[in-house]
Amino acid sequence: MFDEVDAGVGGSAAIEIGRRLALLAERAQVIVVTHLAQVAAFATNHLRVVKDATGAVTASSVQQLTGDERVAEMARLLSGLPDSESGLEHARELLELATTRAGTPTDTRL
Repeated sequence: MFDEVDAGVGGSAAIEIGRRLALLAERAQVIVVTHLAQVAAFATNHLRVVKDATGAVTASSVQQLTGDERVAEMARLLSGLPDSESGLEHARELLELATTRAGTPTDTRL
């Protein structure tokens, strides 16, 4: 379980963290809590946890994201807006990168 292991990083370092976590997940169960789309792109199962506080009651829910929902959530992580065209384009680009290059880290030492 990695809880925000990517705190304080971004860009190519975040992509490398996502790639290495994906490699680790080939051998063990890996659960990652992240706010970085660069890391989330490498997940095989993407979940969103939502906390709702209404009055004195706080409830949390978990939703599995697939397809366009996943792209929209990653765009929100990138730009703060789920329907930003540039955010959506970047999210798709990250998912494509993760799909094609998950097993090829820039440095193979784990």
